[in-house]
Amino acid sequence: MTATTDQGAALRIAAGRKPFVEPLRLGERVKEIRLANQWTLEDVSQRTGLARSTLSKIENDQISPTFTAVQKLIDGLGIDLPQLLSPPKVQARTMGRRDLTRRGHGERHPTPTYEHELLSCELAQKRMIPFKTIVRARAFEEFTEWVRHDGEEFLMVLEGDIRLYTEYYEPLSLTEGDSIYFDSAMGHALVSTSEADAVVLSVCTRGDGTS
Repeated sequence: MTATTDQGAALRIAAGRKPFVEPLRLGERVKEIRLANQWTLEDVSQRTGLARSTLSKIENDQISPTFTAVQKLIDGLGIDLPQLLSPPKVQARTMGRRDLTRRGHGERHPTPTYEHELLSCELAQKRMIPFKTIVRARAFEEFTEWVRHDGEEFLMVLEGDIRLYTEYYEPLSLTEGDSIYFDSAMGHALVSTSEADAVVLSVCTRGDGTS
């Protein structure tokens, strides 16, 4: 048999093979659902009517569940069949990043209306931008235009009282401890209404929409 013939035969064999199909890994999926709900094997046993030993064998791929067992799992776990058959989630590898900012040691950026203190400045490519702001403005007329930026924003009043002006809503008064979440692409502006300048904490998502 020539080399050409050998290659042709090999190609025909390869072409005849069925495409690889990843196994369902049903046991891993059952365990993932159980742990996500902080259930013990006993909890799931009581919910499904399946013995703990049977559940353990299913989770460890020692046995394949029967149709009846699958139906009991679906009913007992409160899920549907597609959820049970979905592949287990791949755990993302954590980078273990952290960045401490001591009180008063943020990066300051004063403006005529606000005095910002950027927090956690040492981390690059953050998904969120946290900062503390002293609200110097006392009237909406101090702003020459709306403040707006891509993403979304969470704001909490740490000290004092403010009035939040937004492009599509009536002005809203917030006091110490109040918080609000809003679309920061919508025009907005803050003014202090308390005797002392108010202080707020804001956390903004980045402009690409991640959080």
